[in-house]
Amino acid sequence: MTIIDGKKVSAEVKAKVAEETAGLKKQGITPGLAVILVGDDPASRVYVNNKKKACELVGFKSEEYALPASASQEELLALVEELNNRSDINGILCQLPLPEGLDDSAVIEAISPLKDVDAFHKQNVGRIMIGDYDFLPCTPAGIMEMLHYYDISVDGKKCVVIGRSNIVGKPMAMLLLHENGTVTICHSHTKNLSEITSDADILVAAIGVPKFVKADMVKKGAVVIDVGMDRDEEGKLCGDVDFDDVKDKCSYITPVPGGVGPMTIATLMKNTLKACKLQNNL
Repeated sequence: MTIIDGKKVSAEVKAKVAEETAGLKKQGITPGLAVILVGDDPASRVYVNNKKKACELVGFKSEEYALPASASQEELLALVEELNNRSDINGILCQLPLPEGLDDSAVIEAISPLKDVDAFHKQNVGRIMIGDYDFLPCTPAGIMEMLHYYDISVDGKKCVVIGRSNIVGKPMAMLLLHENGTVTICHSHTKNLSEITSDADILVAAIGVPKFVKADMVKKGAVVIDVGMDRDEEGKLCGDVDFDDVKDKCSYITPVPGGVGPMTIATLMKNTLKACKLQNNL
């Protein structure tokens, strides 16, 4: 069994981004990322701080806009519009979920598709569907990067994704399909779930339920990717996969923390660099 080291892979991705950024700076161009945070959700604050650190590491300019939970939809959309019009900001990211009373989808739609480095805008989602895209959602793209790094081929494999969110589940299924995987998506209404999952060569768990995937749900020798970021009964960080129960059964597995998480932020850096190059016709 091999533990997939997301920290190591993400460090290599960020090193490449830093190298390209240094080259752009010689031409007088610095990639810029704006992050909007509404309210004071502690988990969102951690994510935003990690994104800021990553920007510093690769040499980007990063700007943070922290709005109170009481901010109105109008204020938020006005801020997005202002950032859309700034040539020194190449990527715009609004940390979700937003506080109650604000409309996530209206904010996503307001971000210019050219600056949508999360790849959540309908236009970018549609382009992923047909396989002609500029940006990929950070988590699924980070997972594909890890599979490539470890030479895990998707071609012809049975792939099962547990979870159908727009952020992970659906785009994950599309990316596996683009690489010729045979893909099944499972969710809360799926019957005989463990029968389906225990037939998977590649199993991706993205449901947000601590330690949900047990050994009896996993095929011997499967590749198990854990997207969950949960807390167990002792308050310790864990994933959607019961790591200790499953690890001896699979060929590869991602740990939590240190697996998918670091890759998400590395991919965000890659997307922001790409946005900068596209906007500067490079």
